[in-house]
Amino acid sequence: MMGKNSRLAAFGLAAMLAACSAAPDISPRPAPRPAPAAPDLAPPPTPSPESEALTAYYAQIQADLLSQGLLRTDGGGADTPFTDTMLTENFIRVALFDEYTRSPAGLVAHETQSRLRRWMVPVRVDVTFGPSVPPEKQATDRARIRSYLARLAALTGHPISMVESGGNFHVQVVNEDERRALGPLIARTLPDLSPSEIGGLTNLPRSTYCIVYALSQGSASSYSAAFAVIRAEHPDLLRLSCIHEEIAQGLGLANDSPLARPSIFNDDEEFALLTRQDELMLRILYNPRLRPGMTAIEARPIVREIAAGLMGGGPS
Repeated sequence: MMGKNSRLAAFGLAAMLAACSAAPDISPRPAPRPAPAAPDLAPPPTPSPESEALTAYYAQIQADLLSQGLLRTDGGGADTPFTDTMLTENFIRVALFDEYTRSPAGLVAHETQSRLRRWMVPVRVDVTFGPSVPPEKQATDRARIRSYLARLAALTGHPISMVESGGNFHVQVVNEDERRALGPLIARTLPDLSPSEIGGLTNLPRSTYCIVYALSQGSASSYSAAFAVIRAEHPDLLRLSCIHEEIAQGLGLANDSPLARPSIFNDDEEFALLTRQDELMLRILYNPRLRPGMTAIEARPIVREIAAGLMGGGPS
């Protein structure tokens, strides 16, 4: 569930001119009215010193990772081969294990075997920006998210789209100050969360770059809602990396594995954006031969056959 230092907790957008032969009208015409001035946009609020410090911190983090050849955006290549067996095992570890469990005190880091979870209803993503995010950045993020959702829909065969409001997958792009004020909104949006779990979204350590909670109703294994928080302080690539990972994790790839390569579901920061193997894992997850609620033992032989077909070794 951790990857790019993110966390996922998976719980159970006519006039007509007529000509005539009469003498021309030479009476004076009123001067055209000037176009109304565009309303002045309120300047973004001044960030707190803590938010400003985080902006500098994450800029340095991104620069350091790039200098090490990390945060790759190529999706993997000749240096990152994987087989159908590796794809199978990576899928089992990423989709059928959880890195965190719920407790009265909130999330506890403890990897446990889980069941297959995914969405059965259309995924409708609404995106909200804090006042700290300039309009031009909002437009860029919206365009990138919309394009990414179209890619995910094509990969999974599942309806996934952006909506202006009323979605079931909520993405908040907010700075430190704005995120801390999200508690009442989260409580209204996800009423099944405990106060400690809400605190897990509003009180992030700086080592957590972004986070998503995906929830099911009762004991069901199909998701009904998700809530993602992405730090507005991130520079461009870290921000896009969080978008890629949190939305993909919120679709059901809930865990991380150090063996998954190339993959964003890995804590090593090697890849920033969804890789070829990640695409295949999403295709497996939403294959109709699998069903929500399957255990690893039940899913493994089917996953093995699907993976072999995807890698060219048999029917998928």
